[in-house]
Amino acid sequence: MGHLSARLHRVCVPWQGLLLTASLLAFWNPPTSAQLTIESVPSNAAEGKEVLLLTHNLPQNITGFNWYKGQSVDGNRRIIGYVIATQRTTPGPAYSGRETIYPNASLLIQNVTLNDTGFYALQVIKADLVNQEATGQFRVYPELSKPYINSNNSNPVEDEDAVVLTCETEAQNTTYLWWVNNQSLPVSPRLLLSSDNRTLTLLNVTRNDSGPYECEIQNPVSVNRSDPVTLNVT
Repeated sequence: MGHLSARLHRVCVPWQGLLLTASLLAFWNPPTSAQLTIESVPSNAAEGKEVLLLTHNLPQNITGFNWYKGQSVDGNRRIIGYVIATQRTTPGPAYSGRETIYPNASLLIQNVTLNDTGFYALQVIKADLVNQEATGQFRVYPELSKPYINSNNSNPVEDEDAVVLTCETEAQNTTYLWWVNNQSLPVSPRLLLSSDNRTLTLLNVTRNDSGPYECEIQNPVSVNRSDPVTLNVT
């Protein structure tokens, strides 16, 4: 009977390679699917403009999707739905006629109003019946019309009278700024601003306080400034 013989072969692997492999394994994480998110474009919109609720990281194997007004899936607040197989849209109770849904699950809202401010929920319907949801939000602000300055005394007496200037506007939730001689207000103990900056009080006016004065109103989508007002200090 012949003898069977086998040779043992040793494979030499440099230690540097083993160290690199161990390091890669230590820091490697299994890939995870990206999270479904909604981006509002823009996030602050002017009244009468449009907003696109843009969908990111749409999952695979979806059969359709629904949009809702609010932060949760509520049939009574469903805006519109979309069925991928038929490319059919189905308006819901909250549909106003200003919404357009796209095959990528994004939602366009045109001619937005102040009442459109808030959250919107997207429900993605998957073939495996494991649905996904995401929410987005935006705010709608009015385009600001020109304010005007109301003065309690346009002809004050020097070193005697105080003058109260009020920035008048119908807009709400605005920021007020004041300008004198086309510059921001100087720091002076004789110049007092109300807590909301809407009212400017000038104590013991002098001829150097004649102005002109302007008030400016701002919100996240617009800015407007009043006509200048000059005091006749006598």
